[in-house]
Amino acid sequence: MRNVLAGTLLVVAFAAAGCGSGGSQSANTTSGSGNSEASKSATQVLTDAVTAADSASSMRMNGNVNASGKQIGLDLSVAKGNGAKGSLTLGGNPVQLIVVGPNGYMKAGSTFWSQFAGSSGSVISQLLAGRWLKFPVNNAQFGPLVAFSSPKALFDQLKAGADSSLKNNGATTYKGQSVVALDDGSKNGTLYVSATGTPYPVALVKTGSGGGTITFSGWNDPVSLAAPPASKVLDFSNLHG
Repeated sequence: MRNVLAGTLLVVAFAAAGCGSGGSQSANTTSGSGNSEASKSATQVLTDAVTAADSASSMRMNGNVNASGKQIGLDLSVAKGNGAKGSLTLGGNPVQLIVVGPNGYMKAGSTFWSQFAGSSGSVISQLLAGRWLKFPVNNAQFGPLVAFSSPKALFDQLKAGADSSLKNNGATTYKGQSVVALDDGSKNGTLYVSATGTPYPVALVKTGSGGGTITFSGWNDPVSLAAPPASKVLDFSNLHG
């Protein structure tokens, strides 16, 4: 099981890689205005963005990363301090995920288990047909999955990864939204931060090898979390006999 889940760390590694050169074809240079982030130093803009993200009660992360030849997708709504819900896609296989308090729940199809669980895949698939696998969020084997329920850790890693080469390229637009582009020439990516209102992160775009995009939205939107029905759940501890 550990090997199956460890692949999701690639997404965290992508997000923590910081920002770098490159950019997005959907970004176009424009004049700066709005919340004054365009006129600040790159370090200050990043600090403002991380502070805004850390202060939000909820958010949504959506996107995909091609890391080491593995396509990983995610679409998660996160409620700060409470959990998350949504899906991950590993090797083209969707994995539904719910984190509520101390418990996590995952649900995947037979193709996923056959691909990632090796010789035990068929057995696990039969046990979990139409059911959710329940696990404690403090179980290290599931750490890569539940890491996404803590956006603070993600953005703090982003801030820690910045260095003196980080540049504020000024105001631009990303998919029609007014943003500030932060670049770091050594890491092949761009962090877009809202140039109006609260300076929330808008998107992290990484180009070149291992490229991909993660967008951030739904700041402070309500996120309703609920565990699956007990009749549809198999406790992870039961898999150990």
